[in-house]
Amino acid sequence: MIKKPPSKADLRQELDNQISDFLEQGKSVNEIPRGVSSRDGADKPLRADTWQMDASKGAWTYVPEVVDTLEKRRQEKVLKPAPKKTRPRKRLIYDDFGEPLRWVWVDE
Repeated sequence: MIKKPPSKADLRQELDNQISDFLEQGKSVNEIPRGVSSRDGADKPLRADTWQMDASKGAWTYVPEVVDTLEKRRQEKVLKPAPKKTRPRKRLIYDDFGEPLRWVWVDE
């Protein structure tokens, strides 16, 4: 048999019981003013290297040939015209005697 998950009311009651037990033991809750961060130096933004795996950049090797090749490819893509989109058109098909037979859709 599957155990029924507790409702929000049950969770709220359990939390209230835990808080009252905590306060009955003589402990107190310190109020933290709104907007204060738990992070030291919260007046400054996070440092960028806190989330990077390796902060050392190492030796960089500039390769102008590769950069030139990439730039040339990019310029070629920009200069190529986009292919025209053609819409299908109705075309009348005639028989051997010049009489119309039927209409067909043709991509031109």
